[in-house]
Amino acid sequence: MSDLKQHQHKPPRMFGGRGHGAMMVGEKAKNFKGSSARLLRYLSPYKGRIILVLVFAAASTVFAIAGPKILAKATDALASGVQAMLSGTGGVDLSYIGQILLICLGLYLLSSAFMYAQGFIMSGVSAKVAYGLRNALEHKINKLPLGYFHTTTTGDVLSRISNDVDTLTQSLNQSLSQFITSVTTFIGVLAMMFSISVGLTLISLLMIPISAIVVMTIVKHSQKHFRGQQEFLGSVNGHVEEMYGGHLIIKAFNHEQASIRDFDTENEKLYNATWKAQFLSGLMQPLMSFVGNLSYVAVCIVGASMTINGNMTIGGIQAFIQYVRNLNQPITQLANVSNQIQMTVAAAERVFEFLDETEEKEITPVCTVLNEGEEPQPNSVKIEGNIRFDHVRFGYDPDKIVIKDFCADVKAGQKVAIVGPTGAGKTTLVKLLMRFYDLNGGAIYIDGHNIEDFTREEIRTEIGMVLQDTWLYSGTIMDNIRYGKLDATDEEVIAAAKAAQIHRFIRSLPDSYNMVLNEEATNISQGQKQLMTIARAILANARILILDEATSSVDTRTELQIQQAMDNLMKGRTSFIIAHRLSTIRNADMILCLNEGDVVEQGTHDELMKLNGFYAKLYNSQFETVQEN
Repeated sequence: MSDLKQHQHKPPRMFGGRGHGAMMVGEKAKNFKGSSARLLRYLSPYKGRIILVLVFAAASTVFAIAGPKILAKATDALASGVQAMLSGTGGVDLSYIGQILLICLGLYLLSSAFMYAQGFIMSGVSAKVAYGLRNALEHKINKLPLGYFHTTTTGDVLSRISNDVDTLTQSLNQSLSQFITSVTTFIGVLAMMFSISVGLTLISLLMIPISAIVVMTIVKHSQKHFRGQQEFLGSVNGHVEEMYGGHLIIKAFNHEQASIRDFDTENEKLYNATWKAQFLSGLMQPLMSFVGNLSYVAVCIVGASMTINGNMTIGGIQAFIQYVRNLNQPITQLANVSNQIQMTVAAAERVFEFLDETEEKEITPVCTVLNEGEEPQPNSVKIEGNIRFDHVRFGYDPDKIVIKDFCADVKAGQKVAIVGPTGAGKTTLVKLLMRFYDLNGGAIYIDGHNIEDFTREEIRTEIGMVLQDTWLYSGTIMDNIRYGKLDATDEEVIAAAKAAQIHRFIRSLPDSYNMVLNEEATNISQGQKQLMTIARAILANARILILDEATSSVDTRTELQIQQAMDNLMKGRTSFIIAHRLSTIRNADMILCLNEGDVVEQGTHDELMKLNGFYAKLYNSQFETVQEN
């Protein structure tokens, strides 16, 4: 097992668990106002379109509001005509009523057109916001230190990129236009009501404080549950991703029921947060309808008496009753918008938390790598492969140092083996060379230059790496090998495969190099996957090679073939070989023996065996184990 896995200090979550930054259901959003303000700043590039959306939404509402009052004239004309017919003094003026109805139809058509336009524009803005956020999150992932992912579940990261961004943009799309529509409707309807009857309007307004109290009470109690809903959704996603990725191990150890129990626990938390949030937000509509009906009943009673007394026309009371209904609607919509805003801000807060995570430190490079064929520049350095570890000190946790005081001087072209018991710091050492982590003390030099004087990208370009944990992605075999050098020709890829002793196997496959590997690359064996990663490293043709138990997953015969290919590959290159089987590194130019983060012995195989010390005990113990078996 690699030392990284031994010392990454990942929270124990073999069969479930919470990820980084988990928040309990009872907690509220950490910074509601700050996240809201930041979201508004994020929307500033689209302010022109948003203003247009607001104008169109307001125009749509104004045209819709004008309808009932104009329609009231048709009602009054119809009532007057009926009375005239009954008294024998006239009849119904159908032409006048028809003109009014056509005007109403035109107003409603204009209202629908403006509503369609604002919806079309807002959908485009929401899509662009989602696109921009996902791009920002993707770029952020590549800038985060590896330590972040040791304390954060994959599912939680995926939930922020997918669920939280979707929630944010969908809620934004609905809430922004609905907010301006509701405000405009409320103001417009109120103005129309005052123009019809001041007394009835004041009666209707008495219900607004009651509505406001209902809204504030529900919002206060539901906000924390909306936050919990998003958090636990990430936790459930993390558990599912982890269980699916390790389903073979789960079955092998009969942990299906344990996995189901842990899933039920996480799902229960999500269920509790979700139903409470949805139940409280669902209460908004019936409660607001109840309050609105109280106002409606009062208006009907008072309005009927005013009509009987001749203080209001039939059309007037009909229009006013419609406006009373319309007055309650924006209040209810504003209550729903408040729920959507809570969901939007809760999702935005999680997205911004991720975007605010501390990135890898990257200083302005002092030196640049001189590639083959390039003209030398004042600060360019041609990498030869001389490496010096100068009192290196490092720990994944600053309080638990893994590499205490490591010193070594490696000449260009040397083959260096790193040995030691599990947890000694072998894999950690080469990951420091790759600048996956920053040192706690000391320095690492390549050809006399501190590796921190180069960019991480340039350092990693000069280092080829084969880990004991293979990684292949869903794609063709050709593309997976070409990952080591994206501009490589097919011929170069095939040559690398031949050097890695896998060409014959690939040619035996139905589609040869064009065979598509599935997501987990389970349609080939572990040893074949290892050979492909070795071919990838060969193709990269780097000056420095790191082989972390590169032959651990292949059979003995294949291992001998790979060793021969590796010996040819490592000629003229500085190579670091991490090996547990010490018989494979007997011809190394230097063997570094690590124990508890320190070099306890170094030298060639013969020199170390003559010392009869730490290395000799390790070597003999393996030999004795083989004999016993």
